[in-house]
Amino acid sequence: MRILNFLCLILLIAGPVHAQDSGGVITTVNSGQQDADIAIRIRDILSELGNYDDVTVSVSKGIVTFRGTATSTLEATGLADLANRVEGVVAVKNTVTETTDIARRLDPAIARFKSRVEQFVIFLPLAMIAALAGAVIVWLGLRIARARQPWERLAPNLFIAELYRQIVRITFMIGALVIALDILNATALLSTILGAAGIIGLALGFAVRDTVENFIASVMLSIRQPFRPNDTVEINGDEGKVIRLTSRATILLSFDGNHIRIPNATVFKSRIINYSQHIERRFKFTMLIDRDADLRDVRKLVESTVQNLPFVLDHPAAVTWIDTFEPSGVSLVITGWVNQNETSPALAKGEAIRQVQLALSHANIAMTDSSQVILVDRKSTPAPAPSVLHEAAKVESVVPATDNDLNRIVNAEREAESSEDLLRDDALKE
Repeated sequence: MRILNFLCLILLIAGPVHAQDSGGVITTVNSGQQDADIAIRIRDILSELGNYDDVTVSVSKGIVTFRGTATSTLEATGLADLANRVEGVVAVKNTVTETTDIARRLDPAIARFKSRVEQFVIFLPLAMIAALAGAVIVWLGLRIARARQPWERLAPNLFIAELYRQIVRITFMIGALVIALDILNATALLSTILGAAGIIGLALGFAVRDTVENFIASVMLSIRQPFRPNDTVEINGDEGKVIRLTSRATILLSFDGNHIRIPNATVFKSRIINYSQHIERRFKFTMLIDRDADLRDVRKLVESTVQNLPFVLDHPAAVTWIDTFEPSGVSLVITGWVNQNETSPALAKGEAIRQVQLALSHANIAMTDSSQVILVDRKSTPAPAPSVLHEAAKVESVVPATDNDLNRIVNAEREAESSEDLLRDDALKE
Protein backbone atom coordinates (compact mmCIF):
# COMPACT_ATOMS: atom_id res chain seq x y z
CA MET A 1 0.00 0.00 0.00
CA ARG A 2 2.87 2.34 0.83
CA ILE A 3 4.48 1.54 -2.55
CA LEU A 4 1.27 2.45 -4.40
CA ASN A 5 1.01 5.81 -2.58
CA PHE A 6 4.66 6.58 -3.48
CA LEU A 7 4.08 5.94 -7.19
CA CYS A 8 1.02 8.22 -7.21
CA LEU A 9 3.07 11.01 -5.59
CA ILE A 10 5.77 10.69 -8.30
CA LEU A 11 3.15 10.89 -11.04
CA LEU A 12 1.61 14.01 -9.50
CA ILE A 13 5.03 15.72 -9.42
CA ALA A 14 6.14 14.69 -12.95
CA GLY A 15 2.81 15.44 -14.61
CA PRO A 16 3.03 19.28 -14.62
CA VAL A 17 6.64 19.29 -15.82
CA HIS A 18 5.77 17.10 -18.76
CA ALA A 19 2.80 19.29 -19.62
CA GLN A 20 4.94 22.41 -19.73
CA ASP A 21 7.32 20.85 -22.23
CA SER A 22 4.71 19.44 -24.58
CA GLY A 23 3.59 21.99 -27.13
CA GLY A 24 3.02 25.20 -25.05
CA VAL A 25 0.43 23.81 -22.61
CA ILE A 26 -0.26 26.24 -19.73
CA THR A 27 1.15 24.87 -16.45
CA THR A 28 -0.56 25.02 -13.09
CA VAL A 29 2.52 26.35 -11.39
CA ASN A 30 2.44 30.13 -10.83
CA SER A 31 5.25 32.20 -9.34
CA GLY A 32 5.43 35.89 -8.56
CA GLN A 33 9.20 35.78 -9.03
CA GLN A 34 8.73 34.40 -12.55
CA ASP A 35 6.36 37.29 -13.44
CA ALA A 36 8.93 39.78 -12.17
CA ASP A 37 11.68 38.13 -14.18
CA ILE A 38 9.53 38.26 -17.34
CA ALA A 39 8.76 41.94 -16.82
CA ILE A 40 12.43 42.81 -16.23
CA ARG A 41 13.52 40.88 -19.31
CA ILE A 42 10.94 42.59 -21.56
CA ARG A 43 11.81 46.05 -20.18
CA ASP A 44 15.51 45.44 -20.86
CA ILE A 45 14.73 44.43 -24.44
CA LEU A 46 12.56 47.53 -25.00
CA SER A 47 15.26 49.73 -23.52
CA GLU A 48 17.81 48.36 -25.98
CA LEU A 49 15.47 48.74 -28.93
CA GLY A 50 14.59 52.36 -28.13
CA ASN A 51 11.46 54.29 -29.17
CA TYR A 52 9.49 52.60 -26.33
CA ASP A 53 10.03 55.13 -23.53
CA ASP A 54 6.29 55.69 -23.11
CA VAL A 55 5.44 51.96 -22.96
CA THR A 56 4.87 50.26 -19.59
CA VAL A 57 5.07 46.52 -19.00
CA SER A 58 3.25 44.56 -16.32
CA VAL A 59 3.11 40.79 -15.84
CA SER A 60 0.56 38.92 -13.75
CA LYS A 61 0.28 35.14 -13.68
CA GLY A 62 2.22 34.91 -16.98
CA ILE A 63 0.00 37.43 -18.74
CA VAL A 64 1.98 40.38 -20.19
CA THR A 65 0.17 43.72 -20.48
CA PHE A 66 1.55 46.62 -22.58
CA ARG A 67 0.24 50.17 -22.05
CA GLY A 68 1.20 53.53 -23.49
CA THR A 69 2.01 54.93 -26.92
CA ALA A 70 4.61 54.20 -29.64
CA THR A 71 5.91 56.32 -32.48
CA SER A 72 4.37 54.09 -35.16
CA THR A 73 1.74 51.42 -35.59
CA LEU A 74 4.36 48.92 -36.72
CA GLU A 75 6.30 49.33 -33.48
CA ALA A 76 3.10 48.96 -31.43
CA THR A 77 1.96 45.74 -33.10
CA GLY A 78 5.45 44.24 -32.88
CA LEU A 79 5.33 44.12 -29.05
CA ALA A 80 3.09 41.04 -29.04
CA ASP A 81 5.51 39.00 -31.13
CA LEU A 82 8.38 40.12 -28.93
CA ALA A 83 6.62 39.08 -25.70
CA ASN A 84 5.56 35.67 -27.03
CA ARG A 85 9.22 34.79 -27.55
CA VAL A 86 10.00 35.22 -23.82
CA GLU A 87 9.89 32.01 -21.81
CA GLY A 88 6.99 31.75 -19.36
CA VAL A 89 4.63 34.12 -21.16
CA VAL A 90 1.10 32.70 -21.22
CA ALA A 91 -0.72 35.51 -23.03
CA VAL A 92 -0.20 39.06 -24.23
CA LYS A 93 -2.53 42.02 -23.82
CA ASN A 94 -1.39 44.92 -26.01
CA THR A 95 -3.10 48.28 -25.58
CA VAL A 96 -0.28 50.38 -27.04
CA THR A 97 -1.44 52.91 -29.67
CA GLU A 98 0.32 55.22 -32.08
CA THR A 99 1.19 58.55 -30.50
CA THR A 100 -0.27 61.82 -31.76
CA ASP A 101 2.70 63.84 -30.54
CA ILE A 102 4.38 65.28 -33.69
CA ALA A 103 7.68 65.85 -31.90
CA ARG A 104 7.93 62.22 -30.79
CA ARG A 105 7.08 60.98 -34.25
CA LEU A 106 9.82 63.15 -35.77
CA ASP A 107 12.46 62.03 -33.31
CA PRO A 108 13.24 58.72 -35.11
CA ALA A 109 13.53 60.49 -38.47
CA ILE A 110 15.85 63.10 -36.99
CA ALA A 111 17.90 60.39 -35.35
CA ARG A 112 18.19 58.50 -38.63
CA PHE A 113 19.22 61.68 -40.44
CA LYS A 114 21.92 62.40 -37.85
CA SER A 115 23.13 58.84 -38.14
CA ARG A 116 23.39 59.11 -41.91
CA VAL A 117 25.25 62.41 -41.65
CA GLU A 118 27.72 60.83 -39.26
CA GLN A 119 28.17 57.86 -41.60
CA PHE A 120 28.71 60.23 -44.54
CA VAL A 121 31.36 62.20 -42.63
CA ILE A 122 33.15 58.95 -41.79
CA PHE A 123 32.76 57.70 -45.37
CA LEU A 124 33.79 60.98 -47.08
CA PRO A 125 37.61 60.62 -46.89
CA LEU A 126 37.45 57.11 -48.36
CA ALA A 127 35.08 58.29 -51.09
CA MET A 128 37.44 61.14 -51.95
CA ILE A 129 40.35 58.72 -52.25
CA ALA A 130 38.29 56.45 -54.50
CA ALA A 131 37.18 59.40 -56.65
CA LEU A 132 40.77 60.64 -56.93
CA ALA A 133 42.02 57.20 -57.99
CA GLY A 134 39.25 56.90 -60.58
CA ALA A 135 39.94 60.40 -61.92
CA VAL A 136 43.65 59.66 -62.32
CA ILE A 137 42.89 56.47 -64.28
CA VAL A 138 40.37 58.26 -66.53
CA TRP A 139 42.84 61.11 -67.14
CA LEU A 140 45.54 58.61 -68.10
CA GLY A 141 43.16 56.86 -70.50
CA LEU A 142 42.18 60.16 -72.15
CA ARG A 143 45.84 61.13 -72.57
CA ILE A 144 46.63 57.81 -74.22
CA ALA A 145 43.55 58.01 -76.47
CA ARG A 146 44.39 61.58 -77.57
CA ALA A 147 47.81 60.60 -78.87
CA ARG A 148 48.10 60.24 -82.65
CA GLN A 149 50.34 57.21 -82.42
CA PRO A 150 50.08 54.28 -82.39
CA TRP A 151 46.40 54.50 -83.35
CA GLU A 152 46.84 56.16 -86.77
CA ARG A 153 49.62 53.74 -87.62
CA LEU A 154 47.58 50.67 -86.62
CA ALA A 155 44.30 51.80 -88.21
CA PRO A 156 43.63 51.78 -91.96
CA ASN A 157 41.99 55.23 -91.73
CA LEU A 158 41.10 57.99 -89.29
CA PHE A 159 37.66 56.52 -88.65
CA ILE A 160 39.08 53.25 -87.35
CA ALA A 161 41.75 55.17 -85.41
CA GLU A 162 39.02 57.12 -83.62
CA LEU A 163 37.20 53.84 -82.95
CA TYR A 164 40.38 52.49 -81.31
CA ARG A 165 40.59 55.64 -79.20
CA GLN A 166 36.97 55.26 -78.10
CA ILE A 167 37.61 51.65 -77.04
CA VAL A 168 40.61 52.82 -74.98
CA ARG A 169 38.52 55.52 -73.30
CA ILE A 170 35.72 53.10 -72.39
CA THR A 171 38.22 50.51 -71.11
CA PHE A 172 39.93 52.99 -68.80
CA MET A 173 36.57 54.31 -67.54
CA ILE A 174 35.41 50.82 -66.65
CA GLY A 175 38.76 50.15 -64.96
CA ALA A 176 38.43 53.38 -62.97
CA LEU A 177 34.94 52.38 -61.84
CA VAL A 178 36.07 48.92 -60.73
CA ILE A 179 39.05 50.28 -58.77
CA ALA A 180 36.94 52.99 -57.11
CA LEU A 181 34.31 50.46 -56.04
CA ASP A 182 37.04 48.12 -54.76
CA ILE A 183 38.47 50.92 -52.58
CA LEU A 184 34.97 51.53 -51.20
CA ASN A 185 34.52 47.77 -50.68
CA ALA A 186 31.42 47.94 -52.88
CA THR A 187 32.37 45.69 -55.77
CA ALA A 188 29.03 43.91 -55.33
CA LEU A 189 27.45 46.96 -56.96
CA LEU A 190 29.47 46.31 -60.11
CA SER A 191 27.37 43.30 -61.14
CA THR A 192 24.21 45.35 -60.62
CA ILE A 193 25.59 48.23 -62.71
CA LEU A 194 26.77 45.92 -65.49
CA GLY A 195 23.45 44.08 -65.50
CA ALA A 196 21.51 47.32 -65.78
CA ALA A 197 23.88 48.54 -68.51
CA GLY A 198 23.39 45.28 -70.40
CA ILE A 199 19.61 45.57 -70.28
CA ILE A 200 19.72 49.21 -71.36
CA GLY A 201 22.17 48.37 -74.14
CA LEU A 202 19.95 45.55 -75.38
CA ALA A 203 16.92 47.83 -75.45
CA LEU A 204 18.83 50.57 -77.27
CA GLY A 205 20.22 48.00 -79.69
CA PHE A 206 16.74 46.99 -80.77
CA ALA A 207 15.64 50.62 -80.95
CA VAL A 208 18.53 51.76 -83.16
CA ARG A 209 19.15 48.50 -84.97
CA ASP A 210 19.44 50.14 -88.38
CA THR A 211 21.89 52.74 -87.07
CA VAL A 212 24.05 50.08 -85.43
CA GLU A 213 23.98 47.98 -88.60
CA ASN A 214 24.98 51.03 -90.64
CA PHE A 215 27.85 51.80 -88.25
CA ILE A 216 29.20 48.24 -88.39
CA ALA A 217 28.96 48.31 -92.20
CA SER A 218 30.94 51.57 -92.21
CA VAL A 219 33.69 49.94 -90.16
CA MET A 220 33.85 46.93 -92.46
CA LEU A 221 33.84 49.05 -95.64
CA SER A 222 36.58 51.31 -94.29
CA ILE A 223 38.72 48.23 -93.62
CA ARG A 224 37.93 46.42 -96.88
CA GLN A 225 38.17 49.52 -99.14
CA PRO A 226 36.25 48.01 -102.11
CA PHE A 227 36.66 51.25 -104.11
CA ARG A 228 38.64 54.45 -104.22
CA PRO A 229 37.84 58.09 -104.96
CA ASN A 230 37.02 58.62 -108.66
CA ASP A 231 36.37 54.92 -109.20
CA THR A 232 33.43 54.18 -111.49
CA VAL A 233 31.14 51.77 -109.67
CA GLU A 234 27.64 50.36 -109.79
CA ILE A 235 25.95 49.75 -106.40
CA ASN A 236 22.44 48.41 -106.12
CA GLY A 237 21.62 49.67 -109.62
CA ASP A 238 23.13 53.16 -109.08
CA GLU A 239 26.13 53.96 -111.27
CA GLY A 240 28.56 56.82 -110.89
CA LYS A 241 31.95 57.96 -109.65
CA VAL A 242 32.88 57.63 -105.99
CA ILE A 243 33.24 60.94 -104.14
CA ARG A 244 33.75 59.72 -100.56
CA LEU A 245 32.87 57.13 -97.96
CA THR A 246 31.56 58.52 -94.66
CA SER A 247 30.56 56.80 -91.42
CA ARG A 248 26.94 56.80 -92.61
CA ALA A 249 26.78 56.64 -96.41
CA THR A 250 28.70 56.20 -99.65
CA ILE A 251 28.42 59.27 -101.90
CA LEU A 252 28.50 58.89 -105.70
CA LEU A 253 28.44 61.41 -108.52
CA SER A 254 26.19 60.12 -111.28
CA PHE A 255 27.07 60.69 -114.92
CA ASP A 256 24.24 63.24 -114.96
CA GLY A 257 26.03 65.26 -112.26
CA ASN A 258 23.70 64.25 -109.41
CA HIS A 259 24.69 63.22 -105.89
CA ILE A 260 23.72 59.69 -104.87
CA ARG A 261 23.89 58.86 -101.15
CA ILE A 262 23.65 55.13 -100.43
CA PRO A 263 23.52 53.90 -96.78
CA ASN A 264 26.61 51.87 -95.98
CA ALA A 265 24.50 48.95 -94.75
CA THR A 266 23.02 48.74 -98.26
CA VAL A 267 26.45 49.09 -99.86
CA PHE A 268 27.91 46.32 -97.70
CA LYS A 269 25.12 43.88 -98.58
CA SER A 270 24.79 44.80 -102.27
CA ARG A 271 26.61 43.59 -105.35
CA ILE A 272 29.34 46.12 -106.17
CA ILE A 273 30.66 46.42 -109.71
CA ASN A 274 33.92 48.36 -109.78
CA TYR A 275 34.66 49.29 -113.38
CA SER A 276 37.94 50.94 -112.37
CA GLN A 277 39.47 47.90 -110.72
CA HIS A 278 41.46 47.20 -113.93
CA ILE A 279 42.59 49.73 -116.48
CA GLU A 280 41.40 47.58 -119.38
CA ARG A 281 37.70 47.85 -120.07
CA ARG A 282 35.62 46.38 -122.86
CA PHE A 283 32.93 48.15 -124.85
CA LYS A 284 30.34 46.21 -126.83
CA PHE A 285 27.62 46.98 -129.36
CA THR A 286 25.49 45.09 -131.91
CA MET A 287 24.57 45.70 -135.54
CA LEU A 288 22.07 44.14 -137.93
CA ILE A 289 23.55 43.18 -141.32
CA ASP A 290 21.73 42.20 -144.47
CA ARG A 291 21.36 38.42 -144.74
CA ASP A 292 22.61 38.43 -148.33
CA ALA A 293 26.02 39.82 -147.32
CA ASP A 294 29.08 37.60 -147.03
CA LEU A 295 29.12 37.23 -143.26
CA ARG A 296 32.70 36.01 -143.11
CA ASP A 297 34.05 39.03 -144.98
CA VAL A 298 31.75 41.37 -143.05
CA ARG A 299 32.97 40.01 -139.73
CA LYS A 300 36.61 40.43 -140.78
CA LEU A 301 35.92 43.97 -142.00
CA VAL A 302 34.21 45.02 -138.79
CA GLU A 303 36.80 43.35 -136.59
CA SER A 304 39.74 44.91 -138.42
CA THR A 305 38.02 48.34 -138.41
CA VAL A 306 37.63 48.28 -134.64
CA GLN A 307 41.11 46.86 -134.04
CA ASN A 308 42.75 49.53 -136.22
CA LEU A 309 41.31 52.36 -134.13
CA PRO A 310 44.21 54.11 -132.33
CA PHE A 311 42.59 53.93 -128.87
CA VAL A 312 41.74 50.19 -129.06
CA LEU A 313 44.22 47.91 -127.28
CA ASP A 314 46.01 45.12 -129.12
CA HIS A 315 45.60 42.83 -126.13
CA PRO A 316 42.91 41.86 -125.48
CA ALA A 317 42.12 42.13 -129.18
CA ALA A 318 38.84 43.24 -130.73
CA VAL A 319 36.42 40.41 -131.44
CA THR A 320 33.32 40.16 -133.64
CA TRP A 321 30.95 37.24 -133.80
CA ILE A 322 27.59 36.35 -135.31
CA ASP A 323 25.03 36.35 -132.56
CA THR A 324 21.54 35.61 -133.89
CA PHE A 325 19.38 35.61 -137.04
CA GLU A 326 16.69 38.25 -136.80
CA PRO A 327 13.69 38.69 -139.12
CA SER A 328 15.32 41.83 -140.53
CA GLY A 329 18.90 40.54 -140.76
CA VAL A 330 21.87 38.99 -138.97
CA SER A 331 22.96 40.32 -135.58
CA LEU A 332 26.69 40.92 -135.12
CA VAL A 333 28.28 41.56 -131.72
CA ILE A 334 31.36 43.82 -131.85
CA THR A 335 33.71 44.28 -128.89
CA GLY A 336 36.91 46.18 -128.26
CA TRP A 337 39.15 47.01 -125.31
CA VAL A 338 40.44 50.42 -124.19
CA ASN A 339 42.60 51.81 -121.43
CA GLN A 340 39.91 53.58 -119.41
CA ASN A 341 42.51 55.79 -117.70
CA GLU A 342 43.23 57.32 -121.11
CA THR A 343 40.00 56.74 -123.05
CA SER A 344 36.35 57.02 -122.09
CA PRO A 345 34.64 53.65 -122.76
CA ALA A 346 31.38 55.39 -123.66
CA LEU A 347 33.05 57.75 -126.13
CA ALA A 348 35.16 54.90 -127.49
CA LYS A 349 32.02 52.88 -128.15
CA GLY A 350 30.41 55.77 -129.99
CA GLU A 351 33.49 56.37 -132.15
CA ALA A 352 33.75 52.65 -132.94
CA ILE A 353 30.12 52.56 -134.08
CA ARG A 354 30.74 55.55 -136.33
CA GLN A 355 33.85 54.00 -137.87
CA VAL A 356 32.15 50.63 -138.43
CA GLN A 357 29.18 52.37 -140.06
CA LEU A 358 31.54 54.24 -142.43
CA ALA A 359 33.45 51.06 -143.27
CA LEU A 360 30.26 49.16 -144.09
CA SER A 361 28.94 52.07 -146.12
CA HIS A 362 32.15 52.28 -148.17
CA ALA A 363 31.94 48.53 -148.73
CA ASN A 364 28.30 48.84 -149.91
CA ILE A 365 27.10 46.52 -147.14
CA ALA A 366 23.56 47.27 -146.03
CA MET A 367 22.68 47.62 -142.36
CA THR A 368 19.11 46.86 -141.34
CA ASP A 369 16.91 47.37 -138.31
CA SER A 370 13.74 45.84 -136.95
CA SER A 371 11.47 48.36 -138.63
CA GLN A 372 12.69 48.16 -142.21
CA VAL A 373 14.79 46.05 -144.57
CA ILE A 374 17.12 47.61 -147.11
CA LEU A 375 17.33 45.69 -150.38
CA VAL A 376 20.42 46.23 -152.53
CA ASP A 377 20.16 45.77 -156.32
CA ARG A 378 23.15 43.56 -157.05
CA LYS A 379 22.81 44.08 -160.82
CA SER A 380 23.56 47.78 -160.50
CA THR A 381 25.96 47.56 -157.50
CA PRO A 382 28.44 44.72 -157.72
CA ALA A 383 29.76 43.21 -154.52
CA PRO A 384 33.21 44.52 -153.63
CA ALA A 385 36.21 42.29 -153.64
CA PRO A 386 37.75 41.13 -150.34
CA SER A 387 40.71 43.45 -150.88
CA VAL A 388 38.32 46.38 -151.20
CA LEU A 389 36.69 45.39 -147.90
CA HIS A 390 39.99 45.57 -146.05
CA GLU A 391 40.95 48.86 -147.65
CA ALA A 392 37.60 50.35 -146.70
CA ALA A 393 38.50 49.97 -143.05
CA LYS A 394 41.23 52.63 -143.38
CA VAL A 395 39.22 55.68 -142.34
CA GLU A 396 40.12 58.62 -140.21
CA SER A 397 39.16 58.26 -136.53
CA VAL A 398 38.99 60.56 -133.54
CA VAL A 399 40.57 59.49 -130.26
CA PRO A 400 37.92 59.99 -127.52
CA ALA A 401 39.09 61.60 -124.31
CA THR A 402 38.54 60.37 -120.77
CA ASP A 403 35.90 61.63 -118.35
CA ASN A 404 38.12 64.49 -117.21
CA ASP A 405 35.19 66.77 -116.45
CA LEU A 406 33.62 64.29 -114.04
CA ASN A 407 36.97 63.66 -112.39
CA ARG A 408 37.42 67.42 -112.00
CA ILE A 409 34.01 67.72 -110.30
CA VAL A 410 34.78 64.84 -107.93
CA ASN A 411 38.18 66.29 -107.01
CA ALA A 412 36.69 69.74 -106.47
CA GLU A 413 34.02 68.37 -104.12
CA ARG A 414 36.56 66.32 -102.17
CA GLU A 415 38.72 69.42 -101.67
CA ALA A 416 35.86 71.82 -100.92
CA GLU A 417 34.03 69.75 -98.32
CA SER A 418 35.73 69.18 -94.98
CA SER A 419 33.59 66.19 -94.02
CA GLU A 420 35.08 62.86 -93.09
CA ASP A 421 36.35 60.44 -95.69
CA LEU A 422 37.18 56.83 -94.89
CA LEU A 423 38.84 56.11 -98.23
CA ARG A 424 42.61 56.08 -98.63
CA ASP A 425 44.48 56.02 -101.90
CA ASP A 426 47.31 53.96 -100.39
CA ALA A 427 45.04 51.31 -98.82
CA LEU A 428 44.94 47.80 -100.17
CA LYS A 429 41.85 47.00 -102.19
CA GLU A 430 39.73 44.00 -101.38
